[in-house]
Amino acid sequence: MESTYKEVSPTKPVAPYQGGKVRLAKRIINMINQIDHTTYAEVFVGMGGIFFRRDHAPKAEVINDYSKDVANLFRILNNHYAPFLDMFRYQLTGRDEFRRLLDQNADSLTDLQRAARFLYLQRTAFGGKATKRSYGVSADRAARFNITTLEPMLHDVHERLSGVVIEGLDWKIFIDKYDRPGTLFYLDPPYFNCEDDYGTGMFGPSEFKIMADRMASLKGSFIMSINDVPEIRKLFARFTLHEADLHYSIAGKNSTGTRAKELIITNQKDLT
Repeated sequence: MESTYKEVSPTKPVAPYQGGKVRLAKRIINMINQIDHTTYAEVFVGMGGIFFRRDHAPKAEVINDYSKDVANLFRILNNHYAPFLDMFRYQLTGRDEFRRLLDQNADSLTDLQRAARFLYLQRTAFGGKATKRSYGVSADRAARFNITTLEPMLHDVHERLSGVVIEGLDWKIFIDKYDRPGTLFYLDPPYFNCEDDYGTGMFGPSEFKIMADRMASLKGSFIMSINDVPEIRKLFARFTLHEADLHYSIAGKNSTGTRAKELIITNQKDLT
């Protein structure tokens, strides 16, 4: 790694998130570290499953998510960490509290209240789902929302976000604003045929073709992770495709789990 990069301490995301890339993180980060770049731009950051696990970073970093809840949470953690932490001093984990917060209209809340609601729901919902949430039950572990264990994680994320630009833009607008030689984009869009998993109308099936064409005219570099399906292979056939076999266990089941195939797509050659 050249001297233009700085070492950063890998940090655990503060909440689970559907599609968090836990099993692919090490491989993707290794690829990121092989590409020379002056700006790192993450297009669909979610809870930062890749961003926070990185160990090197260029001077300029930008994270983006079209979800108002995601972008707002990181802005609050970056700029209003102390009052945000105070909101959880007496917060308990329980099904009634989960339902109360779930029934709230997020748009009617202050930014602090909205961030607190979102973090609580993400930490207590089954499977880290962002929509169609249900209360997660774990009979063999401590409460999912525990400020004594959460506070150090929030502090680490607050420190890591120092100097990071946080955007809440549509992915196309975000790429157009930051595309230039030296920018490395990491994209983790919704899976093909699962476009509504993060909210209705936020991303559509037709956008994959638009994305493939936009990546073809990119001035910078990109790495993208997506499910391995024939439609994606056809749309992104002009790029380098790396296969990844993953194994997912099923929580609470005596099962060997399921296997899934994913693709890591890039406009760079010779990545390992």
